[in-house]
Amino acid sequence: MCGRFSLTTPVEGIRRLFGFSQIPNLPARFNIAPTQAVLNVRASNPGQAGGAMPTSQGTDGVRDAFLARWGLIPSWAKDPAIGAKMINARAETITEKPAFRAAFRRRRCLIPADSFYEWKTIAGAKQAFRITFDDGEPFAFAALWEDWQGADGSELETCTIVTTDAIPAIEEIHHRMPVILDQEGFETWLTGSDEAAQKLLRPYAGPRRLMSGPISNRVNNVRNDGPELWDPVPLPEEGTAAATTNNDASGAADTAGSAKADKGQLSLF
Repeated sequence: MCGRFSLTTPVEGIRRLFGFSQIPNLPARFNIAPTQAVLNVRASNPGQAGGAMPTSQGTDGVRDAFLARWGLIPSWAKDPAIGAKMINARAETITEKPAFRAAFRRRRCLIPADSFYEWKTIAGAKQAFRITFDDGEPFAFAALWEDWQGADGSELETCTIVTTDAIPAIEEIHHRMPVILDQEGFETWLTGSDEAAQKLLRPYAGPRRLMSGPISNRVNNVRNDGPELWDPVPLPEEGTAAATTNNDASGAADTAGSAKADKGQLSLF
């Protein structure tokens, strides 16, 4: 799965890689969590309901950046709380699940990131690991977005990250990982045919090398968001209780509560 990630790359570097025209206000974020607003990138002319994906980037040849709440709310959902359970979409069933199949056909997007986190139980406690490319450069998660409208007329765009089997370098930590796309796959995912997009839904096999390392368990708490979260730590030895800080569930609950109160559309500017 993918339950936390970071995006600390300066905005100009993200713009160059993803090709969007806006200049958003993007502070460095070291601990992005479910139900929070996250940066997404989509084709400038996204496919309309009932139609096919466009065959090229929008009319002006650039992409659009937008914020969406992490946790997809299907258009047919009555209760937006369902989004907290929809932070990931399994690649193996993405074309079958009612919550995701329409979005896969018409509303594919990219989520920029420069690392993500997974946890492994060592010596009886969960240890956080940061996973990133050895060059430190950003990349994209394959993602889906959805436009949800409440009974009161409120509108909210939400998103989910697509996951697949982990590569050998990651499966020692977790058996799943996000679908990671290099720049060469961006256009196919955003505007290609369903068949072409499905071929991208596989464990990462590109030219870059993923690396991982244990980091401070301060990342467990979503209130913590700074470069100190990346401080490397030694792995605990078997038989030794690992130190922990405020557990993951506590922080996630706080985030979900604050996000639930905001049903308005999110803005980058």
